[in-house]
Amino acid sequence: MAEELPELPQDPEQEQQPENPNDSVFQEAVNALRRGDKPRAKELLTKLLQTDQKNPIYWIWLSASVDAKKERIYCLQTALNLDPENAAAKRGLILLGALSPNEPPQPFPMNRPRAWEDKLLLAHERPKERGIRAIVKSPLIRLGSLALIGVGLFAVIYFGVIAPRQGQVRRLPTNTPGPSPTFTATPTLFGATAVPTQVFSSGPTPLSAFLDATYTPTALYVNTPRAAAAVDQFRIAKTAYDKGEWDVFIENMLLLEPLEPDSADIPYYIGEAYRFKEEYGQAARYYNKAIDINPNFAPAYLGLARVSLLSNPRFEADDLFEKAIALDPNFGETYLERARYLIAKGDYEDAFTDLEVAEKILPGSPDVLITYALAYYAQEDYEKSLDYAQKAYAADILNLPTYGLLGDLYIEEGNYASAAEVYELYTSYETQDATAFAKLGQAYYFLGDYQRAVDAITRGTDLSRNGLKKYYVYRGYANLELGNYDDAVDDLAEAVDEDDQSYFARIGFSQAFYGQGKFGTAFLQIEAAQSLAETDEEKALALYWRARIQEKRNDIRDAIAVWNELLKMDEEAMTPEMQQEAEERLSELVPPTITPTPTRTPKGGVATPTPTKTSTPAKTPTKTPTKTPTKTPAP
Repeated sequence: MAEELPELPQDPEQEQQPENPNDSVFQEAVNALRRGDKPRAKELLTKLLQTDQKNPIYWIWLSASVDAKKERIYCLQTALNLDPENAAAKRGLILLGALSPNEPPQPFPMNRPRAWEDKLLLAHERPKERGIRAIVKSPLIRLGSLALIGVGLFAVIYFGVIAPRQGQVRRLPTNTPGPSPTFTATPTLFGATAVPTQVFSSGPTPLSAFLDATYTPTALYVNTPRAAAAVDQFRIAKTAYDKGEWDVFIENMLLLEPLEPDSADIPYYIGEAYRFKEEYGQAARYYNKAIDINPNFAPAYLGLARVSLLSNPRFEADDLFEKAIALDPNFGETYLERARYLIAKGDYEDAFTDLEVAEKILPGSPDVLITYALAYYAQEDYEKSLDYAQKAYAADILNLPTYGLLGDLYIEEGNYASAAEVYELYTSYETQDATAFAKLGQAYYFLGDYQRAVDAITRGTDLSRNGLKKYYVYRGYANLELGNYDDAVDDLAEAVDEDDQSYFARIGFSQAFYGQGKFGTAFLQIEAAQSLAETDEEKALALYWRARIQEKRNDIRDAIAVWNELLKMDEEAMTPEMQQEAEERLSELVPPTITPTPTRTPKGGVATPTPTKTSTPAKTPTKTPTKTPTKTPAP
C-alpha cells in the first residue's frame, strides 16, 4: 500500500506550479509521489533539476520524495534560497526544526471540502437529538462502530482465511539472489542467515550487514490501487518481495488473483518472481497472462524478452523490445535491457544509443553504469570499462554483478590481489557461478596460493565444465608447484586439447611428464613448445627444459648443445637460477681441456705433461626454477 507523503506545511501543487503547467514529467513525478512511489518521483524530479536547478517548486517536491531529515532540510533550504518568500519552504523548515519561527505557521489552505463534511447536519437545520437517539446518531459513535466492525471483519478474514494458509505460505527465507550472470535489474542479497567464514560458504550474511550500506530493491513498476479486500494480502506479498522471498511472494500473490481478476500487474509480478527463481517457463506463462488481461501493459513484453533470451541467447527479441517501448517510452529498464541484448550481438553503436536514453530516464542508476562498463569491456577498452565499473560500485556497493565485472577487469590489468578479494566476496553469494570460481583460482595461482587455486577451480568444474577448459592450465601449473604430477598431467592434457597451439599448455605438459619420469613423452611436448615459443623468455625456458629432459634420456650430446645455446642468449631472457644451473651442468658434462705445461728437462731426458686437477661436479639444484605465465593463455 502506498506510503503517505511526508507532511509538508502546504500543498505546493495547490499554491504554486512550475512555469509550464503542462510539464508531463513534473506531473508524473507528482502522481508517483501521491501513490507512494518515492524512488520514481525522486528520479523524475532529479531529472527536472538537471535542466532547471533554480526552480524552487522542484526542490520542495523533491523534499517530499526523500526520507532522510538532513536531505529534506537541504532541499527546503535550497528552495528558500531561490525564493526567500516561499511560504512552503519556510513552513517545512520550521516544522523540521531548521528555522526559528518569526510567527506561528499558518494552517494549510483547504480548497476543497472534506468528503465527510457534506454529510454533517448543521445544528440550526434541525433540533438536536437527545438521549440514546442522539448518541446513536453521533458521528463519532458511528465512526467508532464502523471501526469496530472493520476490526471484526479483518479478524474473521485473517484468522479464518489468511492465517491457516500462512503456515504453508510463510516458509523459511530462500537465499536466492537475483540472476546476476545476465546483469538484469533484480533485488539482490536477501534472506541470508550465516556469516561467511570461507570462500565456499553457503548462506552468507546479507552484504548490507557488514558494508554499512542500505539497499533499495527494484521498485515495482506501478503501485496499482488495490481492492479493499486485497490490501492486507498485498502488503504481506510486498514484504516478501522486498526480502527476496520469492516462494512466499508467489503464494500470496496467487491469493490476490481471484480478488482482482482484471489487474494485469498481479500475473506480471508473479512472472517476475519466477524469473528471479530462474524458472523461465513459468515466468513466460504469467507474462503472457498479463498481456491477455491488458495488451497495453508494457512491462510484460519486457519480461517476455528477458526470459526468452535467458532460455535461448540466440532468440531475436527485437519485436518484444519495440512493443514495450511503443507502449511506454519512459520505461528506462526496456532501453537498458535492449542495450545488453545489443552488446551481446556486437551492435555497440545502437547499444550506446539505448544507454544514453536509459541514462536520461534513470540518471545515476548503477545498472546503467554497469552496462556502460560491460559495453566497453566487450570492446576491450578496459580502462573505460574499469572507470564505469568503479562508478557503479560507488553508486551501489551491494550490486553483485559489479563485483564480478571488477574481478574480470582486475585480472586484465594484472591486479590479482584485488581480483581475488572481489571474487571471494562475489562467490560467497553467487555460489553457482562456475566461471567466477575458475577466475578466482586463476587469481590465486598468480598470487602463489597454489592449493587454494586448485580448490577454487575444482569448485568451478564441479558446478559446470562448460567453457572452463581454458582454466585447466592454471590448475595444472598449480598442481606442478604442489608436486601433484598425475593431476597436473590430467589438467594440462585438457588444456592442450582446448588449445594445441598454446605455448604455456605445452611446456607445462612437458614438465608434468618430466615429474612422472616419462622423459620420452616429455621430449615430444617440449619440441612442440619450442615451435610455439615467440619471445626470448619463452625460447629460453623451452631450451632449459629440453636440456634437462635430454640429460634424463641420456642424450648428453644434445643436452650439452642446448645448455650452450641457452648461455648464448641474453641474460635478461632467463632467471639467474637457470643461468647458474646451465653453467654447473656444462662444467660437469664437458671435461676441461688439458694444456701441456713446458718444463726444463735434464739433458737426455723426455718432456712429460703434468695433468691438472679436474673440477668437482657441482650439486644440481633440487628445485626447478620455472617462469610462470605472465599473460592469460589464449582460449
